[in-house]
Amino acid sequence: MKKLLVTGGAGFIGANFVHYWMKQYPLDKVVVIDALTYAGNIANLTPVKDEENFTFIHGNICDDALIASILQEHDIDTLIHFAAESHVDRSITGPDAFIETNILGTYALLKAAKKVWLDTPIAEGKAPKENHRFHHVSTDEVYGTLSATDPAFTEDTAYAPNSPYSASKAASDHLVRAYHHTYGLNVTTSNCSNNYGPYHFPEKLIPLVITNILHNKALPIYGDGQQIRDWLYVEDHAYGIDLVIQNGRLGENYNIGGNNEWANIDIVKEISKLVEKAFANDSSLKQRFPNATAAINANTESLITYVKDRPGHDRRYAIDATKTNNELGYQPKESFQSGIEKTVQWYLNNEQWWQSVMDGSYQDWIETQYSE
Repeated sequence: MKKLLVTGGAGFIGANFVHYWMKQYPLDKVVVIDALTYAGNIANLTPVKDEENFTFIHGNICDDALIASILQEHDIDTLIHFAAESHVDRSITGPDAFIETNILGTYALLKAAKKVWLDTPIAEGKAPKENHRFHHVSTDEVYGTLSATDPAFTEDTAYAPNSPYSASKAASDHLVRAYHHTYGLNVTTSNCSNNYGPYHFPEKLIPLVITNILHNKALPIYGDGQQIRDWLYVEDHAYGIDLVIQNGRLGENYNIGGNNEWANIDIVKEISKLVEKAFANDSSLKQRFPNATAAINANTESLITYVKDRPGHDRRYAIDATKTNNELGYQPKESFQSGIEKTVQWYLNNEQWWQSVMDGSYQDWIETQYSE
């Protein structure tokens, strides 16, 4: 049995990982810490909140004393670090939060882990905690950008981040590596491609397109829409992290990709078709989403609106997951077609969740819990 601390576990990828892990390993203890900033949503954890082996802690990863106390109190042996500011646009307009959370927050976690797992036992004349693991979840954006013909990113690709977000993640990657090579902390790092799936915050491309269609709003496309990303279904990402934690070599980086390169404009058009298909097959959707009916009658692709490109917008990301495939046996289980169909259906079935995010009521939990 493992005892996990999952940082950022109320966010999109973190929450999906928690659901995956508790289903796969029902005897393991899972502790989540999340600051519940705008992208954190306690409702993401509703399916597991009453489980005896689950604990939620509202806190900030920059508080290394708090992290150390959690590691000690819950006898944590595995820390999976998802907590991060992750929206590139926000990093351009307000980079301070990215530096604080992604760099200083990661440093605070490493410092606390080193103290509890290595330093304190040694100071007490004991052996360091055996079989501990600090797993750091990073992004393919640290590698920079690719042309249409460049080979995909491998773990040996030189870092060349182009946004404040990717630069902050690159810095955190280097800190994790340094704590392994300098202090002997047991670490692994995974660099993933673009995730999509349930609980995805509606400011991101895929959920934004779905919800905008349902509201008969414009579908904004940066530049010419030909920016290419490799898309990874979020549960496949959780599966990949599982393999790294269980069998990955200490100190190593592992790329986790979906083998699904799509241009942004093509994704928008595919989602439009899937929403139209869903409405054609389920007449109740027209009553539930009357605004969308007008959009569908007029052809949802007519909502596409090209807007000024993002500053420094990377042209293409592509993950080469050969190392992860060969060493750990990783293969994504979802194609983009199967994954995007599941995602569209999830948003159609979970209107209450995304409406609460869009109207801000999802943060009421914080006010009710901490009103004093």
